[in-house]
Order: sequence, then C-alpha cells, then structure tokens
Amino acid sequence: MKDNKTRILGYAAAALLTVTVLPACEDFLDTVPDDRTEIDSADKVKNILVSAYPSVSPILIQELSSDNVTDNGAQYDIYGQITQDAYLWKDGVTDDTDAPLSIWDAHYNAIASANLALEAIENLGNPASLKPQRGEALICRAYAHFQLANLFCMTYDPATSDSTLGIPYITKPGTSIRDVAERGTLQNVYEMIEKDIEEGLPLISDGSYSVPKYHFNKNAAYAFAARFYLYSLQYEKVIECADVVLGDDPSDKLRGWEAFSNLATDYELRCNAYISADARCNLMLQAVMTSWPYVHGPYGIALRYGNSYDVIMSEIFPGPWGAYNSLYMTSGIWGFQQKYSIPKIIGYFEYTDKTAGIGFLHMVNPVFTTDELALCRAEAYLLRGNPDRDMAMKDINAVMNSMCGKTYEAQALIDFYEQQRTMPTKIKNSDDRCIKKALHPKGIKIPNKNTENLIQCILQLRRVLTVHEGLRWNDIKRYGIEVTHPRSGREDDLLVHDDLRRAIQLPAEVISAGLEANPRNN
Repeated sequence: MKDNKTRILGYAAAALLTVTVLPACEDFLDTVPDDRTEIDSADKVKNILVSAYPSVSPILIQELSSDNVTDNGAQYDIYGQITQDAYLWKDGVTDDTDAPLSIWDAHYNAIASANLALEAIENLGNPASLKPQRGEALICRAYAHFQLANLFCMTYDPATSDSTLGIPYITKPGTSIRDVAERGTLQNVYEMIEKDIEEGLPLISDGSYSVPKYHFNKNAAYAFAARFYLYSLQYEKVIECADVVLGDDPSDKLRGWEAFSNLATDYELRCNAYISADARCNLMLQAVMTSWPYVHGPYGIALRYGNSYDVIMSEIFPGPWGAYNSLYMTSGIWGFQQKYSIPKIIGYFEYTDKTAGIGFLHMVNPVFTTDELALCRAEAYLLRGNPDRDMAMKDINAVMNSMCGKTYEAQALIDFYEQQRTMPTKIKNSDDRCIKKALHPKGIKIPNKNTENLIQCILQLRRVLTVHEGLRWNDIKRYGIEVTHPRSGREDDLLVHDDLRRAIQLPAEVISAGLEANPRNN
C-alpha cells in the first residue's frame, strides 16, 4: 500500500507500464521509455499519450451495482471481496484490480500522462505538427475525469450540481493529493470537461494513429462528446456530434447482428468478433486489467453475484420483438445452471510467471459504438426543447432492424410500453421481474407520457445492447431507477432513487489523505 500522504492524483512514475493492444490482442504490455521526465520531442509526446488511457475500468463495479445481476445463492463462491461490496453497494476497502482505489489511481495516472503531454507540447512551442496530439491529450483528460465523475459522484442535475461534490479536476503535471484541498463541485467538473472537449475535438486527426480504434480517433471523440452532452442535458449538441459520425441514416454503420448470429457458436470466436477493430460499429476499443471476464463469462460458472437466467430472460431480453430468441444476439447465448451471458468480452491472460501460473487478466471493451451513439441521438431528439419523434424513430428503427430485423411505428411502441406492468421495487419471486421500471429522472424533463414510453424503449434497447458492459449503471443513476438486490437468506437490499450510495465511495486512502468522503444516508 502507498503511504496516504503521497497518494498520486496527477503524476505518473517514469517506469509506469501501460496497456497497449495489437489488433490480434496478442501483446498487452509495452514499457514507456524511462526518459518521460524530459519530453522534448514529438515522438516522446506520442509515447506518453499511450498511457493517457486508463489501464483499469469501472465496468465490474458498474455492472454488479446495476439491475443486470442478482444473488445466485450462498451455495456459490464469491470471487473477490469487490464483487460482494459492489453488489451490496458497500463502501469498499479492498485494493484489488477492480476496486475503487485501482480505478482512482489508473484514471488519475492517465490524466497525469495527458497533462505531461500538454506541458511538453507547450514547451515545444505548440507546433502545428502536434495539434493532433494536443487534441488527443485534451480528450483523454476529459474522458478520464468524466469516468471518475460518473462513478464517484451523484448524477448531474443542473438544479443541484453547484452544490454536489465533484472530483478534483487536475490540469497540471506533478499535482499530488497534498496540493488538492477540496473536491470542488460537479458543476465545475462538467464545465472543465466541456472546455477540454470543445478545445480538443477540432484538433483530432485519424492520420496520427497507426491503429486508430485504440485511440480517440475522430468518430470516437465525437461519440464521447455526444455521451457527455447527453448526460449534461445539452441535447442539440448531442445531435450535432452524432451527426458527424452517423450521418442522416445510421443503418449501414451499426453492428451486423444477423451476421454475428451466423458465426459458429464458439464462445471465444464470437467474443473476438465482437471486439474486432474491423467491426464497423466499434468506434474505440480499450484494453484494461480486470477480473470482469471471469466473473461474467463462461469461466466463473458457480459464482454468487452476477448475471442469471431469471434476469436475462425476464428483465433484459423480452420486448416488442417477442421473446429473447427473437434477437439475433441471443443465438450465441451461453448458459449453465444459474448463469447466462452473451459472448462479448473475453479475458486475455498475461503471465508474469508462467511456472507459477500468475499474472494479470485483461479484457478489450468497445467503449464507444455506433449502436449506442444512435440511441444517444434518439434520446436527445425526444428530450430537446422541440421534440422530434420521427427523427428519434429513425434511429430507434435502425437499431431495432439491426438487432432483430423488425421496425415499428411510434404508436406501436408507445402502446407496447404503456401496456407493460411496472416492475415492483421489492421482488417477492422471479415472476415479479419484467422489462419496465419506474423512472425518477434527475434533471431530465420528460414532456409527456408518450415520450416516456419511447424513453422506456430506448433504455431497454441500451440495456440489451450494452449488457455486461457497465453502461446500465449510468442510466440507473440518470433516470433514478430503483434497484432491488436480493440477498440469499437475508432481507433484500433496496437502492431508492435518491440513495446516496449511488455515488461510489472514494477510496479510504484518499479520504485519509484529506479529501471529503461521499455522504451516506443515516
């Protein structure tokens, strides 16, 4: 454990190892040159930016905190204390790869690398030749802060964000915890993210990358901007950014789910196809260290907390298209006993000692896709000042057609979701599970009931498309969706819409070093 007084917020060690990924996902670790302390050339700037992408993901905490999982019973094993802490919305004290401490450090180390690159570019005189690298550094800095805010803060609401705790927004290299006395407000964090996005976005150039999809290429940067603007309720900007990537009709840019369903049912083959850099829908891929592939995938068959048959079959996959098997993606669904999952994310093991059989588990995750971007734009069309149902339906139907080969009239979807019963907050048995949840939106103004039913559709489509990928947790926070987590042999745990546990607690080491802890309910 590091000494609390020297907990890193904004600087990286010279010999820090960074995750890089080749298209075949064969090599995971390259060493950043030890001369990073003196970044005095364009090549050194490019090298440091390799480490401006977080090497750890919040996906395990996000997914296990969400309603995509359940307690499969005390007869099954717990894989790491963090899985139980996340499922129980408990302030964690572990320091393993997926714990808050690792996420905090990995993201602030990425921020530190971005800041080092920006400082070096400044010292080199801001040459035009390094504009793309400046753009990448700014977008990387914004993204890492955005990820931290989504995990460690309550959701953004313009009415309360200027009094909601944020996270330190670090803009200078060499900034440690001793230099940061306060967390600031969420409003300030969002303003700084927006500033970095607006400065960095026009500078991004795909020509500066050898493998663009493992960097913030132009499409990925605009997809990130669209997600940020959606979360900050700036709907016209969501549409503007999505238009750059999707054009008027996204149909030929979405994932080919039908072709995916025709692949051989080999789990590994399908996972590799899902995360392929050649897939037209994958805008940016991120390689991280995590145990999540083991927890959610076919390896951890008998694990206590995770996805289950009941949740998959009753809450996630039934819809206006019919039963779960009406979706192309479910042709490769994998299940055994209580556990069911879609072949998406697979683990890649990097041995540090083959003889001892020890090392690190990695995964590659498509953090931005055209499918999710189309749903962001559809949501923005419905929630902006002058709602446009026809344009929203164009995106919804493009996604629907890709997923199941069907399209719908708006009224048909409105009627379908209107007729669905709302899932009770407290689950008495598996029959209580259903696809529709009550919404208690945070800052989001839904103009009428018809729009709410279409929002229900978008939320379910996003839940289906991103299952096992963590994004459901962000929607739960944004829309104040209440979640019940059953506990074997004990009373269920309920996360109500204003529960302060929706902001994951800061690492204990960071709190001990002086930053204010997230408040908790009495």
